[in-house]
Amino acid sequence: MIDRREFLKKTALVSIGSIAAFSKSASALIQEETADFGKSKQSEVLIPVVISTWKHGIPANEAAWKVIQSNGRALDAVEQGVRVPEADPNVKSVGYGGLPDRDGFVTLDACIMDENGNCGSVAYLQNIMHPISVARMVMEKTPHIMLAGKGALDFALANGFKKVNLLTKEAKGAWLKWKKDTKYNSRKSKGHDTIGMLAIDKTGNISGACTTSGLAWKYHGRVGDSPIIGAGMYVDNEVGGAAATGKGEAVIKMSGSFLIVELMRNGKSPQEACELAIQRIVKKQSDYKDFQVGFIALDKRGRFGAYSINKGFQFALYRNNQNQLLDSNSYLG
Repeated sequence: MIDRREFLKKTALVSIGSIAAFSKSASALIQEETADFGKSKQSEVLIPVVISTWKHGIPANEAAWKVIQSNGRALDAVEQGVRVPEADPNVKSVGYGGLPDRDGFVTLDACIMDENGNCGSVAYLQNIMHPISVARMVMEKTPHIMLAGKGALDFALANGFKKVNLLTKEAKGAWLKWKKDTKYNSRKSKGHDTIGMLAIDKTGNISGACTTSGLAWKYHGRVGDSPIIGAGMYVDNEVGGAAATGKGEAVIKMSGSFLIVELMRNGKSPQEACELAIQRIVKKQSDYKDFQVGFIALDKRGRFGAYSINKGFQFALYRNNQNQLLDSNSYLG
């Protein structure tokens, strides 16, 4: 198990100045890129670039950027990037320290996809610190795309991963309080902040990763969108990539990330594609006001987009040697 003091000591060494992390509206950047889409800057290439969801995307981006600046692959960048929140006990929605299901188990979902369309995922995985790395191993060492449950755990252990108790004291306390307050009768799950990451390296290749501990208090055995290629994340090296966060069931119903990439393939900018995907949820799912879904997207030239149903969705963007935390525009203002 990771020593919390040692983890915090290491993360404190990240230079605040180099991160340049601050929250502001992304509207100006997005409007400029969307306005130029298909016009004078159509040939401009804005790479390398890393984009990820939520504030824990800032340290994740930092790790990914180090790989890219060392001329590494986007695939290596996204894996190393999302491993940061996977190991952070202060992130309650990803990996170690994630809030458990209604029976007190921390179950993990993750997927990864490279520039050649190769992909791997794990679902309902327990007791492994880095599900994203297991997902990559599924991609590279098996003829399959997804392993789940005990099979995924057995595969991880057979390939050198160690069992870890992922339920921290803080997460267990929150779960016990939930059980007492709801008497275990609530059918509602608590929203979560999945980390999805997309990166374009110096050669112009795109890869993506997505990893989560899922909805807190979910039914035991529930699997969300994060390990599903085309739902939680999707990449096409000819077009771009997309990733999702929020209520996985809503994203699965419309293959959200795949939809965004296909919209970009058909001429939409990353921002337009994200907005159209959210509008699809609003049109088809009448309870949309009761949950959050957010999308991020990159096109082949490094232009980005982000959009959500409700206010509050943030994403981290690293390009031009600056790592920023930005506020997404939203359908409900």
